[in-house]
Amino acid sequence: MRKTTKSPGEKIVKDIKRATRKHYSSEEKIRIVLDGLRREDSIA
Repeated sequence: MRKTTKSPGEKIVKDIKRATRKHYSSEEKIRIVLDGLRREDSIA
């Protein structure tokens, strides 16, 4: 198996993407799924 080394720039971009992700509570996740099942909103 081949190891790939990541450049410092790739690590910075990955850290930024991780920090800017949305965090949803359990209640919000349930609401989103129910809205999708009722076809009121897109889950994507």
